[in-house]
Amino acid sequence: MQTKTERSVSPFNSELKLKGFNVFKVEEDSSATKIYSRKDFYKICLTTGKSIINYSDRSFEHDGTILFFGNPHIPYSWETLSTTYVGYTCLFSEDFLNMSERTDSILKSPLFSLGGTPVLKISEDQRLFLNAIFDKMMQEQQTDYSFKDDLIRNYIHLILHEALKMQPSENITQHQSAASRLTNVFLELLERQFPIETADNPLQLRSPQDYADNLSVHVNYLNKSIKEVTGKSTSTHISERIVTEAKALLQHTNWNVSEIAYALGFDYPTYFNNYFKRLTGTTPKAIRS
Repeated sequence: MQTKTERSVSPFNSELKLKGFNVFKVEEDSSATKIYSRKDFYKICLTTGKSIINYSDRSFEHDGTILFFGNPHIPYSWETLSTTYVGYTCLFSEDFLNMSERTDSILKSPLFSLGGTPVLKISEDQRLFLNAIFDKMMQEQQTDYSFKDDLIRNYIHLILHEALKMQPSENITQHQSAASRLTNVFLELLERQFPIETADNPLQLRSPQDYADNLSVHVNYLNKSIKEVTGKSTSTHISERIVTEAKALLQHTNWNVSEIAYALGFDYPTYFNNYFKRLTGTTPKAIRS
């Protein structure tokens, strides 16, 4: 079983980085199902078996067939519990998917968002339908057809749309007003600061003023817009995201607390401990335990 602290990269990634896409059967490389360079690639997995997926600071335990969506900006680990685990994995970059306005909205849907639903329970009929799509992608990947990239992109879109039809429509938000557009850009910029993958490159944007400067708006306007759209202050969004990342680092890495504190922009572990306890009511050590 692959442990949640291992962070090696599968050999599949060398091919992925050349093409921006790969699809393969889970049983052919189970380690590639669980680990990949998460800053580069989105992931869709169709798997049957018993497993626990630790996604950011949440966990999903399933026994049966599931469809999983991995966002390269959100850390996760995958623990296989059953002796037999079968299915498919598809990895792709934003560049490969040929970003358009429509594609952009799909990748910001509840399937890939931090507070969304990355795991869907799949019925037998749905499994057979999705199996056929993954098989077609695997077959097409080996052909010399001049437009096979376009065809594979269409297959990916088909999977995404089938999954979106399983989502409540109210979970998809349209951003239209100026305040909504600014809030959307802020949240995207906030998410772009993560995941923290090395303590040598600590978090740079820590305050509302930092984000306002980066977005070239007055901090008061930023605060007013975000509060109006989300009901939360800019500081709250930043603090909650830092805490979410802290929990993920505590749960999914073997970094010590001092390394995590520095990586998140705290000069001293004591500052981090006090900050974390004030926002969560518990200590980093307790979360790790």
